[in-house]
Amino acid sequence: MITTLLFSLLALDQTLANFVAQYGTWVYALLFLVIFVETGLVIFPFLPGDSLLFIAGTLAASTELDVHILVILLVTAAILGDSVNYAIGRKIGQRVYAWQDSRWYKRAYLIRTQKFYEKYGNMTIIIARFVPIVRTFAPFLAGVVTMPYPRFLTYNITGGTLWICSLVYLGYFFGNIPFIKNNLSFFVIGIVLVSIIPIAVTYFKERAAKQESEFRNQKTDS
Repeated sequence: MITTLLFSLLALDQTLANFVAQYGTWVYALLFLVIFVETGLVIFPFLPGDSLLFIAGTLAASTELDVHILVILLVTAAILGDSVNYAIGRKIGQRVYAWQDSRWYKRAYLIRTQKFYEKYGNMTIIIARFVPIVRTFAPFLAGVVTMPYPRFLTYNITGGTLWICSLVYLGYFFGNIPFIKNNLSFFVIGIVLVSIIPIAVTYFKERAAKQESEFRNQKTDS
């Protein structure tokens, strides 16, 4: 699975380029759908996000795609996606904590997102845009805990706009610099690695805390 995911990320630039060459402006619809599904449906946290946006920006600089239209469409998709995810979470409510792990749902992801809320508060809705997996679960959990929708919408619009604009325009202005273009696959992997740093930090902190707790319990028992 990891090998397949890595290959998909490395080939993402070529895949999108081929799609643009074959279907032209239909790529707008494809990108809109991917961003909407990743942010709107909690069962799809592994769809490409940051890397996809960066590469979309590089293609807008070298194909018939209009970068400003692309940004407007994707900002709309991101905001609508989070709003749908929020509505689903609000409808389901606290029952989600009783769900068993399945192919489409991992309780650990929900708990991890909850820890983000405990640390960053409502700003999680903005910060989570740049964190894979948490990005998908944050609006869902906001609905579960019944965050007032006007407040959620403010953070949703702010986070969605910052996320889309920063990465698409970054790809548009810098992605076709010869050095970056010739090593685009490595930059894509770099973007992915940087984006998962918060998750890795949280994981290792939790692991260290668990080991320390187990050590104390063993010391107490002895």
